Amino acid sequence: MTTDRNRPTQASKDIYERVTNQIIAAIEAGAGEYRMPWHHDGSSVTTPINVTSRKAYRGVNVIALWAAGQESGYPNGTWGTYRQWHELGAQVRKGERGQLVVFWKQADRDRGTDRQDGDGDREEPARRMFARGYTVFNAAQVDGYTPPEMPVLPETERIAHAERFCSALGIDIRHGGSQPCYIPSKDIVEMPAFASFRDAIAYYGVLLHECGHASGAKHRLDRDLTGRFSSAAYAMEECTVELLSAMICADLNLSVEPRPDHARYIASWVDVLRSDKRAIFTAASKAQQIADWMHAQQGNAHQDDDSGAA
Repeated sequence: MTTDRNRPTQASKDIYERVTNQIIAAIEAGAGEYRMPWHHDGSSVTTPINVTSRKAYRGVNVIALWAAGQESGYPNGTWGTYRQWHELGAQVRKGERGQLVVFWKQADRDRGTDRQDGDGDREEPARRMFARGYTVFNAAQVDGYTPPEMPVLPETERIAHAERFCSALGIDIRHGGSQPCYIPSKDIVEMPAFASFRDAIAYYGVLLHECGHASGAKHRLDRDLTGRFSSAAYAMEECTVELLSAMICADLNLSVEPRPDHARYIASWVDVLRSDKRAIFTAASKAQQIADWMHAQQGNAHQDDDSGAA
């Protein structure tokens, strides 16, 4: 049944529980093939965007919309509320079911615009922010809308872009080890030789994962999940940087493929998500924070280049 209002959904279940349950279901559905809800092909469906603002969704909304798109086989990552589609002259088809997305709103006197930046993991409990749910529909669920052609760079250009992106992070990356890893005591990322990977895209997916770990160093983002997750901190750190890698790969139009080594983590991820309905919100928010930091380094790199040329 469609929702015909651009108002927050009035759900009987807690909004955190609803989103968490949807993501758990998507993880469990793909567990046999190690396919997680954040895997994508890097071309037709990348970072989900809103049809009206053309802005990308953020935080947990990215994961929720990826999962919904994957389950339904949507070829496009454009979403909007019933009203937004209607205002564009399009019509959500009768019987279509929408997907829940979450925005945060200040609970005090500020009546400003909702935020969907993924900050639903705040340690000081919803003292100032509370979650609101909205129902959105994919472009494949409406009539009267033709998505614009989205140019896709040739693979060689995407790979070159990924190399520049990773180089701009300022992280010490060394090659020659047998296993990819981040070594906190030395603050270095060790990677096997490039030729040992299945292809270039697989290499950059793993490199971004390890650089995600490196972002947590005290002189970068100073990320420590032990206070939030205790003994489950390691599993949630892995979940966070997996989400981060998928987010950046989407930005770079690189695919994210299932990896058998996820088998070590799938059960622990699901266990934590079941026991803590806000865990995926925290992981997605932290991943978004890392992604924002990585993108900010690209600007810093350009500024350094300009100052050097001057």
